[in-house]
Amino acid sequence: MSHSDLMRHAKRVVVKVGSSLVTNDGRGLDEQAIAQWSAQLAAMVRSGKEVVMVSSGAVAEGMKRLGWATRPKALHDLQAAAAVGQMGLVHMYESKLREHGVASAQVLLTHADLADRERYLNARSTLVTLLDLNVVPVINENDTVVTDEIKFGDNDTLGALVANLIEADVLIILTDQTGMYTADPRRDPKAEFLHVAQAGDPALESMAGGAGSGIGKGGMITKVLAAKRAASSGASTVIASGREPDVLLRLMRGESIGTCLLAHTPKSQARKRWMADHLQLRGAVRIDAGAVAKVVQEGKSLLPIGMTAVIGDFSRGDVIAIQDESGREVARGLANYAASEARLICRKSSSALEAALGYVTEHEMVHRTNLVLVAAA
Repeated sequence: MSHSDLMRHAKRVVVKVGSSLVTNDGRGLDEQAIAQWSAQLAAMVRSGKEVVMVSSGAVAEGMKRLGWATRPKALHDLQAAAAVGQMGLVHMYESKLREHGVASAQVLLTHADLADRERYLNARSTLVTLLDLNVVPVINENDTVVTDEIKFGDNDTLGALVANLIEADVLIILTDQTGMYTADPRRDPKAEFLHVAQAGDPALESMAGGAGSGIGKGGMITKVLAAKRAASSGASTVIASGREPDVLLRLMRGESIGTCLLAHTPKSQARKRWMADHLQLRGAVRIDAGAVAKVVQEGKSLLPIGMTAVIGDFSRGDVIAIQDESGREVARGLANYAASEARLICRKSSSALEAALGYVTEHEMVHRTNLVLVAAA
């Protein structure tokens, strides 16, 4: 699929904007810029796209509100600035999106949320539900409780992690640069603009420059590494100027803007390959012949009513084997319920789950998007 076809057909999109853009190079929130992006996000939602906004800017806005001219070095000062600035950042997006009739939601994430299996699935379920409701989640690193992002990076990594989390088709990183060059054009007159390349190509990392501005901490290298990470789940990345008029809408129309770093593997194959290659399975569920037919032949989700037994001690989010009644593995996937819960809902219909557990996390034991057939099946 070509760059333009990829963008036109993209259904689920993560947009990441950096601090220098959001805060007009540190002068405080750029209301006009956020208004323009919000108008474009709203238009994307109306056209049927599912859009998540990952926005930097909380620390810089907090610095302005606190009257601090220079970025402090102490972590607790930075965290305090993030807490103060987050109020203005989210309110700005909420009010600008609401002007276009689109609802928004604040989601604060940490890398630990995405490393923990259960919290990963919880975050994914929340974001997918918001997208189903045509709500635009506005995501930022939860800087008031973690320090790694404040110390070392920008939100480029977080943008890639969110793209992985929701299985986005495209990650769009808006920056104050027009895209990527083969070398620093300020130092090398032979530097050429890079329109399209393969994400994860080692040559890209040597081409990427060093640190960015003094407001944000990311440089082109963080964007190249983010593209590599996003590609692991099949998402391609576009690095483009956030100051380009209607940049998001023009990208969605297939216009060639910025640098496109293409994922080497389609997203469905990437996720399924990861599950298929999972070496350590924490447990299994046995299913009846009817459920085997639904899962294997019809490509359906695994419902609790089809389960006849639960083997092992696994947690929500673990990769588990799905076996027929003879014990032959026919599929594997991410468990929506821990083993102890699964034993309580075996042979239960979807309507009976709440009575059995006292709550309902998901109606499926393994959703079809988190399930892969094994070769023997």
